[in-house]
Amino acid sequence: MAKIVRFEHDYVICHGVIEGERVWKISGSPFDLWERQKDFLPLSGVRLLSPCLPSKIVAVGLNYTDHARELGMKMPKEPILFIKPGTSICGHEDPIFFPPSARQLDYEAELGIVIGRRAKAIDISDAPGYVLGYTCLNDVTARDLQKRDGQWTRSKSFDTFCPIGPCIETELDPTNLRVESFLNKELKQSSSTANQIFSPFFLISFISSVMTLLPGDVIATGTPHGVGPMKAGDEIEVVVEGIGRLRNRVAEYE
Repeated sequence: MAKIVRFEHDYVICHGVIEGERVWKISGSPFDLWERQKDFLPLSGVRLLSPCLPSKIVAVGLNYTDHARELGMKMPKEPILFIKPGTSICGHEDPIFFPPSARQLDYEAELGIVIGRRAKAIDISDAPGYVLGYTCLNDVTARDLQKRDGQWTRSKSFDTFCPIGPCIETELDPTNLRVESFLNKELKQSSSTANQIFSPFFLISFISSVMTLLPGDVIATGTPHGVGPMKAGDEIEVVVEGIGRLRNRVAEYE
């Protein structure tokens, strides 16, 4: 089991693995063969970055039974897909900027799947072999713009609207994990991936039948019930069982 991170230390960006309160540098690429080096750094002495830089984030709407019931909507027969651009990515402890064109900014706690190798039209049974690991993800949404537009691209694509991290956990069963969000330390969302309408491995197969998934691409697997608004100054945390805690603060747009 490895918790892969991408971090900055002395203006140099490296990949590493977290063990306790230490970060061990690795040689090679997380998406290929890699080895842990002998030297390590204290976790408190590095700046964690987004653990990968995807070419795209493929997100799934309405994928929890409890969220569908909350909205009074029918269960979808096929996954509802949308795209967030790679430029929306930010990392653990990075600010989420509140754009001046929006009035309501919502958090959406999610399990993120990080693709490990090129995937095109793969079977469900083969899907685990295409996964590098799993991460925490916040599908930040300008809810008023989403309602105004009638489609989701603008409302979900602003810079910093896809925090991921703090790590990629490489060995995890994604089918029954607790997914939670905390706004200013208050629990807002709590559910399990067992309540997903479409399982993580089904999503990989389904999405790969539509588009080629590349190493480092991220699938956002949907959010449970309890989504709600954030304002400048708020702290939002996404916690996924077995992975860790992704923490960000909302800031006025720069």
